[in-house]
Amino acid sequence: MKINLRLWILPLCLFAQLLLLKSAALADVQKDVVYGEAGGQKLQLDVYGADAKAKKPAIIFVHGGGWVAGGRGDMGGWATAFAQKGYVCFSTSYRLVKDGKNGFPAQIDDVQRAVRWIRANANRYGVNPKRIGSFGLSAGGHLVALLGTTDTRDNSNRELSKYSSRVQCVVDLYGPTDFTGAPDPTMADASSGKQFVEGFLGKLPENAAKYRDASPVLHVDKKSAPFLIFHGAKDSLVSIGQSVILDEILLKQGIESKLIVFPNSGHAYGEPEAIKQTFDSSLAFFDRHLKN
Repeated sequence: MKINLRLWILPLCLFAQLLLLKSAALADVQKDVVYGEAGGQKLQLDVYGADAKAKKPAIIFVHGGGWVAGGRGDMGGWATAFAQKGYVCFSTSYRLVKDGKNGFPAQIDDVQRAVRWIRANANRYGVNPKRIGSFGLSAGGHLVALLGTTDTRDNSNRELSKYSSRVQCVVDLYGPTDFTGAPDPTMADASSGKQFVEGFLGKLPENAAKYRDASPVLHVDKKSAPFLIFHGAKDSLVSIGQSVILDEILLKQGIESKLIVFPNSGHAYGEPEAIKQTFDSSLAFFDRHLKN
């Protein structure tokens, strides 16, 4: 069965925009800012709430879409809402899998580059480079989990070589975390998920090393960032077990982690109370780690 991931993710993003922006004025937005180039394409992000005269904490937002779809505009509602709370917010694009190209590690290379670019341009946007958090959903949740558990993979860019791609805290919404299980490592429904995993990582067994390298749970150590994780118990695309195992491994390493489960929600949940709790809990989490 062929699944359009954008149809799963987009309703959540649109609903979040309506709910979160209901009583909020729009933040100042700078769109289509180029942060690099890779694979013959420009890498861009949108900036919300920048103020060169300030020195505010920042959040990088990473969209979902099965590594094949979605875009930085999908996260505009979330970015605007957090910008209204005193953060400079960056919603980033990254290379998507297409026609057998841009498989892993292209996505994490791009997102890590975005974090380093933010640090390199901190003065321009009024960012405190020592206080950067991350927020991602689904495939974006997977990528921000890697931001919180790994160091820079590709350090070939001389201009960015002195800047870290590590973030100070991670909010992960139902992202895959372990690709090494069998028969289908990340998806609750193998028929709907295998196509995305194989497109992203290739087929087994010849790509087993990629499956390990792409699994955040295998990178958790004492240096990992604090995590706040959200997951719907009825998620039929990414099993809730993916979040449970990440939470357990983080706690075993002595890393702060909290898993919030919505018992009646599925993938890309959009219930008003779930969206509100996600925002409120994430804001408190970011405030504690990035403002205090």
